[in-house]
Amino acid sequence: MTSLVFVAREVDPGEPRVAASPDTVKKMKALGLDVVIEAGAGLSSRIPDADYEKMGARIGTAADAKAADVVLKVRRPTDGEVTGYKSGAVVIAIMDPYGNEAAIETMAKAGLSSFAMELMPRITRAQSMDVLSSQANLAGYQAVIDAAAEYDRAMPMMMTAAGTVPAAKVFVMGAGVAGLQAIATARRLGAVVSATDVRPAAKEQVASLGAKFIAVEDEEFKAAETAAGYAKPMSAEYQAKQAALVADHIAKQDIVITTALIPGRPAPRLVSREMLKSMKPGSVAVDLAVERGGNIEGVVAGEVVDVEGVKVIGHANVAGRVAASASLLYAKNLVTFLETMISKETKDLALKLDDELIKATMLTHGGAVVHPNFGGSKEA
Repeated sequence: MTSLVFVAREVDPGEPRVAASPDTVKKMKALGLDVVIEAGAGLSSRIPDADYEKMGARIGTAADAKAADVVLKVRRPTDGEVTGYKSGAVVIAIMDPYGNEAAIETMAKAGLSSFAMELMPRITRAQSMDVLSSQANLAGYQAVIDAAAEYDRAMPMMMTAAGTVPAAKVFVMGAGVAGLQAIATARRLGAVVSATDVRPAAKEQVASLGAKFIAVEDEEFKAAETAAGYAKPMSAEYQAKQAALVADHIAKQDIVITTALIPGRPAPRLVSREMLKSMKPGSVAVDLAVERGGNIEGVVAGEVVDVEGVKVIGHANVAGRVAASASLLYAKNLVTFLETMISKETKDLALKLDDELIKATMLTHGGAVVHPNFGGSKEA
């Protein structure tokens, strides 16, 4: 019996991305899967229904989800959507599980095998499935574009007969995937760029992109990275020293972009009102951690607000602001993961529960919450 994959149209009005592209439909068909795309699912990502049909997908409605063996989404399904899925179905999405335990419980009770793409382990084998990287990369790019749009001066230095326009000074806080792309994009636009991060490995990466590294480089700094490559929470003493250095640096900047986010925790506060007040009037600050409370004091989710004379940009779902690109990358992440669940011999869905990718990302299975971070047993 051929397995059926259903690709949903996102119900959240703030989510323009889609979980499949024409290329991934072609890939799924080659894997021996039938594919139904909910009508209009890709329109906000510039993918008309006809493009999916050309690759062998059928265009359907939300009701088709009831027959699906696999449901692909961008965001975690709502309780209403979950009631439309059959027990035993595999659901793969960006689940945003931290703080949403009730929604995970609902998926468990519905008998769904649900997978959170953002919990994908950062190992070589899973690089092509890493949604945090693919989406953060675009968010870092878009943060600079958004900043440039609000900044009422030119970014590069321009020498003209009428005088010289100085280059904008851009400071990027956090040199992970989003931060590094922000540095590269700001450099391309001709800005003078500096950056900071608590991970020592970031210094070389920042320098390789032509930006200046700003940090208190003491012994604690040299040991500040987890085995998984994330930043460790730092001591109060270190934070105070770093804050003083950063505050002095921010006062001289035109644009500040913050990208600091540790999975499952509230975003750390990096920029205070006092720091914003020290900047020149009309300066710009972009907060990429707004959905977890924000790095910048005074940021408002979904808005551009004036805080102490600085335009503070708090757009939500920044990767979704470049939806056409973000969807293509996200869809590729999904289909690469889905392929690991398909038996090469039978072409059927076959979950290997001992696979490290499955163990890391599976939230619910067999009517229970199985992930240890959300109430499941450690052995699950």
